[in-house]
Amino acid sequence: MTDTVDCVVIGAGVVGLAVARACARQGWETVLVEAENAIGTGTSSRNSEVIHAGIYYPQGSLKAQLCVRGKRQLYAYCEEKGVEHSRCGKFIVATQEGQLDALRAIRSTAAANGVNDLRWLERDEARAMEPALNCVAALESPSTGIVDSHGLMLALQGDFEAAGGMLAFCSPVTGGLVKPGQPTLLKVGGDEPMELLATRVVNSAGLYAQQVAACIEGVPQQSIPPVRYAKGNYYSLTGAAPFSRLIYPVPEEGGLGVHLTIDLGHQARFGPDVQWIDTIDYTVDPGRAAKFYEAIRTYWPALPDDSLQPGYAGIRPKLAEGKHGGDFVIQDAREHGVSGLVNLYGIESPGLTASLAIADEVVERLNMN
Repeated sequence: MTDTVDCVVIGAGVVGLAVARACARQGWETVLVEAENAIGTGTSSRNSEVIHAGIYYPQGSLKAQLCVRGKRQLYAYCEEKGVEHSRCGKFIVATQEGQLDALRAIRSTAAANGVNDLRWLERDEARAMEPALNCVAALESPSTGIVDSHGLMLALQGDFEAAGGMLAFCSPVTGGLVKPGQPTLLKVGGDEPMELLATRVVNSAGLYAQQVAACIEGVPQQSIPPVRYAKGNYYSLTGAAPFSRLIYPVPEEGGLGVHLTIDLGHQARFGPDVQWIDTIDYTVDPGRAAKFYEAIRTYWPALPDDSLQPGYAGIRPKLAEGKHGGDFVIQDAREHGVSGLVNLYGIESPGLTASLAIADEVVERLNMN
């Protein structure tokens, strides 16, 4: 039996949940299908839970635009829904004179993106605010924060279901078919296989977005970008957190460097590093700790020996190497020629921050074709 619905969203991570919520609130009969048995089991639950300000991303990029817009929306949404969060602030630190030009460039990029609340701190002022810190200068970002990512996803799920949406777990998309002028046919596996005909389909499958697109017959294969997996390992600190803010070094190739974040219980964790991998594997190698100690001690020289414990790992779907891993790709019929289909590729950091803004962008594009 084939059911017909207005909209199918594939993937119940934070972005998929935000998109499904937005679609259901349009009045569309929306089904959210998730391959796993719970929401947010992938990238959405394996990150730093940081609300990013929109500082680093190239001017005009989707990452820059949607992060800045999404940050405002996310703070307001957390306030409205009672999702636990903290506008704790962040320091980006130069630990040697040779990094000062990079720090100035970051300030210029942020201003171009509309982030105008950064403040330059000389060493003594930064040390007065964070006495354990080693730096020659720092940028303070007061609008950076942290959020309970699972609480956020539960709130989005609640909104989605309250708007009439249906969530199906253990329901991987195994195939499909698109034909001009017809709804998209999706084959959904699991314990209760089914077929769905949908006027609108949003592929928000995260690490598996390319795989999902490739299994739908009629989607041009040349429209599917290659993906690289960047594994980020995290280590937890035993003992009290030495800082009240997040501490970030100057960015490195592939990421933002091994930074210190605090959770809402004020426990400190460090990461992620960047480890390019070919297959999805969440194991944290204890042998990587030595590089963590070396990186952390550039900005926190007093890090005690034997104080780091392997925490967890996350994997980002990168479309390119380099500091920012390429831009978000929100691909609609103008790129692949399939009416009513939106593919989301390369949705990594700052995807959590930008989730509500990404959802608005997807709905806008669905309304266009």
